[in-house]
Amino acid sequence: MASRLLNGLFRLAYAFALFVVFALSSYFSFNFFVRRGVTSVPDLAGLTEEAAQALLADHGLALRRQPGGGRNDDTVAAGRILEHRPKPGSLVKRGAAIEVVVSLGQRLARVPDLTGQAVGAVQVSLTSRGLALGQTLAIASGAAEPGNVVAQFPPAEAEVGHGVAVDVLVALDRGSDRFLMPDLVNLRYEPVRRFFESQGLRFGSVTFEPYEGLPAGVVLRQQPFAGHPLSRHQAISLVVSGSAPGV
Repeated sequence: MASRLLNGLFRLAYAFALFVVFALSSYFSFNFFVRRGVTSVPDLAGLTEEAAQALLADHGLALRRQPGGGRNDDTVAAGRILEHRPKPGSLVKRGAAIEVVVSLGQRLARVPDLTGQAVGAVQVSLTSRGLALGQTLAIASGAAEPGNVVAQFPPAEAEVGHGVAVDVLVALDRGSDRFLMPDLVNLRYEPVRRFFESQGLRFGSVTFEPYEGLPAGVVLRQQPFAGHPLSRHQAISLVVSGSAPGV
């Protein structure tokens, strides 16, 4: 009886050993013959196409652009990878192509010429181009009918980011001699100067000072401040980036 039991245990142990050997050989065969040709997809987000192509080549992979071109994005610079398929970390066979979506950069819109238009029409014109109406300030001017735009910032034909607000100056009845001071900060000084002088307004002082990160000729500060009532006889003071002309 004992010998039969021992014999049964021996056969069971032998069968278990065979199973372990088979399982291990299957595992190592799978890794050697199958997984040897598999690689992990690297993260390509934010890379240029050239850098992404070089990184994929190191992994034995190829790059393929998504059909139909790229996509606009406000945060990722033009020419850089937005996303890709398969996703980072996915296992793929060497030689496979990774499909990438390339950023076209921020969507731009061309500012229309709003001069002479009524404010209601201005709103429609800006919205149709993906822009917004910003500050609407009034000025005594004979350049347009009362209620119509006499000036705008940014100017007509400027290319700006999608959703940017355009500020407008609207003509008051010529009998009025007061207007609200517009926000001139970050605007170019020369167009501002020409406009105000064309309206018979004068500058009390214009001083220049260097400002790192800004080109010369940009308004840094103003007096009176934006929204302040200003009469035609009141002087306007500006501080502009850069050096004074002729210095």
